[in-house]
Amino acid sequence: MFLLYAVVVGIVVGFLLGGRLSGLASLDFRWAPLALAGLAVQLLLFSAPISDRVGDLGPVIYVGSTAMVLVVVLRNFRIAGMPLVALGAASNMIAIVANGGYMPTSPEAAAAAGRVEATTYSNSAIVDGAVLTPLTDIFALPTWLPFTNVFSIGDLLIGVGVAMAIVVAMRRGRAPGGAEAADAADAADEPDGTPGASRNLPQRRTPA
Repeated sequence: MFLLYAVVVGIVVGFLLGGRLSGLASLDFRWAPLALAGLAVQLLLFSAPISDRVGDLGPVIYVGSTAMVLVVVLRNFRIAGMPLVALGAASNMIAIVANGGYMPTSPEAAAAAGRVEATTYSNSAIVDGAVLTPLTDIFALPTWLPFTNVFSIGDLLIGVGVAMAIVVAMRRGRAPGGAEAADAADAADEPDGTPGASRNLPQRRTPA
C-alpha cells in the first residue's frame, strides 16, 4: 500500500507543477509484461488457498518473482526516478534473501501498525533482531491513514522514485503555451536551427 500513496503523491505534485496526466503516455517503460507477471505471481502466492499450502516453496517463489520485477526496473534505469526505485528494490531484496525469503518486521513497527503474526505463508514475519535490521520493515505508517502498514527504507526509496517518475512524465505533458511550447515554436521558425536566422532571410516583395 506504500506504493499506492507514492502514486497519489506523484499525481498531486505533478498537477501542482502544471503537469497533465497525458504526459504519462510518454513513459517508454520496457518489459512491462515481465513486471506485471512477477506482481501477479505475488498476488496469487499471498492469497488463500495457495498461501495455506505453498509451504517451503513460498520463499523461493517470492524471491524469484521479486527478482523479475527488479530486472525490469534495471532495464528502465534511464527513466527519471528509476535509479531510486532500483536502489530500494535491491535493498529489499538483500534483506529478504538474508532472512531466508521473508521481509522481517520489527515488533515495534508491527505494534504501531496493528499487525499480528500471519498464520499462513506471508512475505513478512515479525522478528526481533533480524539480519540487516536497518533494511527491514522497521517503520510504520500512521494509524489514521487508510491501509496503514509497515515499511522499510527500501520501500521509501521505491516510493520516492515512483513519485518522481510520475511528476517528470506529467510535466512533459504540460498544456500548450508553456516554456517548452514556446521553445519548440521558435525552433520551428528557424530554418537552420540558428536563432534569428529567419529574420536575416531576404524578404519577397509583393508586386504592385
